[in-house]
Amino acid sequence: MSLFNGRVFLPSRGFTLIEMLVVLVIIGLLAGLVGPRLFGQAEKSKVKAAEVQVKMLKGALQTLQLDFGRFPSEEEGLQLLIKPPSGSGLKDRWQGPYLDEPQVPLDPWGNAYKYSLPGADGMPFALYTYGADGEPGGDGVGADIGYLPPR
Repeated sequence: MSLFNGRVFLPSRGFTLIEMLVVLVIIGLLAGLVGPRLFGQAEKSKVKAAEVQVKMLKGALQTLQLDFGRFPSEEEGLQLLIKPPSGSGLKDRWQGPYLDEPQVPLDPWGNAYKYSLPGADGMPFALYTYGADGEPGGDGVGADIGYLPPR
């Protein structure tokens, strides 16, 4: 309570239940419209991140090939980018590690990138991820990303 010119003014009593329900409905509508768009953008950004990682790994593989004289075998895989081979003659030519990270990165969905020999369309290797769905093929964010194996 406060006094003003001898009169007593009571503070306002707050919001009515109807006013609060209207505000909650408006917030719910905004969340329903904006939320799915934000989640869709997050998946699209993961696709872009996977594309960038595949290109980065391809560059590292090409640098290794220049030093080593060949691409890693399927048994050696992408680990050859961070760990030297065990053979003494091959170990001398390895000039790595070829990645800044201490281990080969996972794709944005937490799966290992797949590497095999040879690749499709004359590529010497296949380097890819299955995308958001984790299954071969797919559309949109579930499509395979990278340099695919021959079919």
